Amino acid sequence: MATEGSQETAREVAAFGWAAKDSSGHLSPFHFSRRPTRDTDVKIKVLYCGICHSDLHLIKNDWGISWYPLVPGHEMVGVVAEVGSGVKGLKVGDKAGVGYYCNSCQTCEDCENGLESYCPEMITTVCGKDKDGTTTYGGFSDIMVVEERYAVRIPDNLDLAGAGPLLCAGITVYSPLKYYGLTKPGMHIGVVGLGGLGHVAVKFAKAFGARVTVISTSAGKKEEALERLGADAFLVSRDPEQMKAAIGTMDGIIDTVAAVHPIAPYLNILKRHGKLVIVSAPNKPLELHVAQLTLGRKLVGGSCTGGIKETQEMLEFAAKNGIMADVEVIPMDYVNTALERLAKSDVRYRFVIDIGNTLEPTTTS
Repeated sequence: MATEGSQETAREVAAFGWAAKDSSGHLSPFHFSRRPTRDTDVKIKVLYCGICHSDLHLIKNDWGISWYPLVPGHEMVGVVAEVGSGVKGLKVGDKAGVGYYCNSCQTCEDCENGLESYCPEMITTVCGKDKDGTTTYGGFSDIMVVEERYAVRIPDNLDLAGAGPLLCAGITVYSPLKYYGLTKPGMHIGVVGLGGLGHVAVKFAKAFGARVTVISTSAGKKEEALERLGADAFLVSRDPEQMKAAIGTMDGIIDTVAAVHPIAPYLNILKRHGKLVIVSAPNKPLELHVAQLTLGRKLVGGSCTGGIKETQEMLEFAAKNGIMADVEVIPMDYVNTALERLAKSDVRYRFVIDIGNTLEPTTTS
């Protein structure tokens, strides 16, 4: 495992980033090491990295799985700086990115079917243990070394800053829309929550030809949803009259809310055979009234991120339809303030760190 302040050796490549050193969640400069580029590896010069809400949970050890030092960031994009002799699909100078995971067993049924994200031995890009026992460090850093299989090509016409969050938020909503058959033109799709996930869910659903209704507890987001994001309708979930009028009107709903919340009202507004898909991870169980399912032949499903092949497909679809995340680009030294703002949902809709221009190496750790 690379250690803080370690020097470059014959087996390691010096890297630099920002890390949390304890559960206070405060980030500061950190020197560490990456492995050298192996035959099937690519080395990526990181230019931008998005800040996901899960980064906030990890640096504070909210889930009880973190260890330190911890370099966050799993929405990284940049330029390929070096390739191994066995790399076939990427070359130096290509735009590429790495998402939520950086390795898997490669032999199980999930991996063989392009579902690496569901592999029992999937290795996360942040705070994971790679096959050689080393700690995985994320994209709040200058370089990333990863097997070619886990790097995706970023289409040339996608802005890199706006493309970064697609590697997490984008694929997290694209994958369930595809898997649960919610991509047929003319369908009525609801999107619960208008944050980092919700705003790209609106964009993807609209690009598939759906009629999209944003469902939110905040009436103040109506203009944003309709005028800026192009949603067709807006529903205030706290308004009983609006919810009653919407009963039985939607083919599917993508629920992006990470907080504990009631789902019974959303099941009511589904049509018969409708599907409610939860893509977030509330930290407590949600209450489910089974009669709502049986009496309407409805389904409650879940989905996390997607496989590499599907992530590449999502990026190509995004490029074809002009879909990118709405981002606030920040310098590296603003990251702690950004994390404080993120905890208050004070961002529209994703912070992205300008790694390439603002990550300044330091001689201290």
